[in-house]
Amino acid sequence: MHTAISAKLINIAAAALTGAALLFASNAAHANQIVARVSLSQQIMEVSVDGRPTFTWKVSTGDRAHITPTGSFKPTRMHEMWYSKKYDNAPMPHSVFFSGGYAVHATYAINRLGRPASHGCVRLHPDAAADFYQLVEAFGPTNTSIVIVK
Repeated sequence: MHTAISAKLINIAAAALTGAALLFASNAAHANQIVARVSLSQQIMEVSVDGRPTFTWKVSTGDRAHITPTGSFKPTRMHEMWYSKKYDNAPMPHSVFFSGGYAVHATYAINRLGRPASHGCVRLHPDAAADFYQLVEAFGPTNTSIVIVK
């Protein structure tokens, strides 16, 4: 497990360093940018850093009774730990809110990843949510886009 954590931290650090290096390049159109593309039909989130595919993770988005909004969003706030006021204080670790009460966050129901199961949020494996949270924290919410497509 220690090796996996070290590898993730190395990947995040490398992505951040790459972003910093590109920031100083003269033709860096995507410099210091994170794009998280969530596919509702595929139930995956693909994260690109400075235009380079970096991570692909399974997600759970809104089920039939609860929609996940589509569109392009910027993070509005972040919480290392948040408890849902609407859903019985449900824990939402590593929350990156992008539209009202909708967030990308960790879930403990990892067996449900890969299929719709949430009340509209984008749920990730706890390790992936921590990685994403750290990336947004390092690059900044203004340099992050969360794009949700059908």
